[in-house]
Amino acid sequence: MTATLEDQLDTIRQGAFVELSGTVIEVRGLAVRVADLPVPVGSTVTVKTGRAKGKGPSIEGEVIGFDRDQTLIMPYGSTSGIRRGDRVTAGQFSQFVRVGESLLGRVLDGLGNPLDGKPMPNDTVFRPLRPKPIDPMDRPLIDTPLATGVRAVDGLLSVGRGQRLGVFAAPGVGKSTLLGTMVRHTEADVSVIALVGERGREVRDFIENHLGEAGLARSVVVCATGDEAAPVRLRAALVANTIAEYFRDRGLNVLLIMDSITRFCQAQRQIGLAAGEPPATKGYPPSVFSLLPTLLERSGRTTKGSITGLYAVLVEGDDMNEPIADAARGILDGHVVLSRALAAKGHWPAIDVLESISRVCDEVIQSDQQAARRQVLRLVNAYRQVEDLLNIGAYPAGSNPEFDLAIACKPSIDQFLQQGKQEVKGIADFDKTRRQVVALTHQFAAARKQVERLTQRPVQQAPARR
Repeated sequence: MTATLEDQLDTIRQGAFVELSGTVIEVRGLAVRVADLPVPVGSTVTVKTGRAKGKGPSIEGEVIGFDRDQTLIMPYGSTSGIRRGDRVTAGQFSQFVRVGESLLGRVLDGLGNPLDGKPMPNDTVFRPLRPKPIDPMDRPLIDTPLATGVRAVDGLLSVGRGQRLGVFAAPGVGKSTLLGTMVRHTEADVSVIALVGERGREVRDFIENHLGEAGLARSVVVCATGDEAAPVRLRAALVANTIAEYFRDRGLNVLLIMDSITRFCQAQRQIGLAAGEPPATKGYPPSVFSLLPTLLERSGRTTKGSITGLYAVLVEGDDMNEPIADAARGILDGHVVLSRALAAKGHWPAIDVLESISRVCDEVIQSDQQAARRQVLRLVNAYRQVEDLLNIGAYPAGSNPEFDLAIACKPSIDQFLQQGKQEVKGIADFDKTRRQVVALTHQFAAARKQVERLTQRPVQQAPARR
């Protein structure tokens, strides 16, 4: 039996063949309490308002928990209009989403419905929103690089097909621009973008200015803005993962971008608190930290294809150790840190290469690039150590050969790390970036000879204090 047919049978099995219904007894905060509705957590329901005349609008929702003999529901929209005695009917016991190749170039909402004014294609199939975990023995090793079009990433923090990488950034540091560049110029077959909790203005801005027409043609965008209900924002991330898994199972290399994990966790925090969970770490209930690895582990490489996950983590108050950032860092296969200090200097992309790491970098690049990468990072670290002394004019040239070399090589390193937003054209070339990194080492060799001649001179003594 094919996987597609099995998915369709699962859809039928999870349906409610006998109509189950209950009655609204209370609305408390974001949750609706319903009596006499024996359905499992995660089921979809419909609240039929206007009980007196039966002509009120229907409000979709989801079961989030139980409180004694009451079923707790969180609507996909506002609770406005719901009143005591309204009828609530059950839908699917386990949620599914429609997927297919015809979704390429389309923009969907958090429920999987079209947002671009076009009808839903008819040649789609149903897949479960929350599939079973992948067998760890079905995950081959990550050994092939994936070009992103960003030199600092491809050269020093190389990403492998099937890797999960976090992009940690405070607001306004260039996170969306960086992710848009990666989507537009990646060599992945298909891109799936989840915009979770974004501002409404930024959705179209990302699609038109960052993604572009060419990028959208081989992408699927799923978005749920910050003014939508928490279950819709949460569901948008799951819908994007399900779509990416469909293309992965067809043997393609998929790039999944999620912006942002933080707002995904904030949506689950609202749901958990509404269900009665106690707040734990900085107001986040335990369900947030159990759901996070479940989401992130859905990416990766399998024997069929790969999903390379790039997850934006919006840090609060520039604190890279806040709860969500700390939890995500322990699950992901690496992280790219964007620095506000670099962004203030006009350094784009504002990637702090010393604070960033790719755990599969050495497994996907050649030995010459490994050696060049280590030299660049060593010199960047050396310059950072001496930078304060240089700014106040307290470093005498020739005092430390390593510092002198770092100072001499700083312009060429910055030229490599900085990259104009329109500099990349077409699909990124990983081999070209590798050659550029190796070429830097030749410039280092010439600078090293000049430093050696400099250090042979007598070192000037610091002026005596008066």
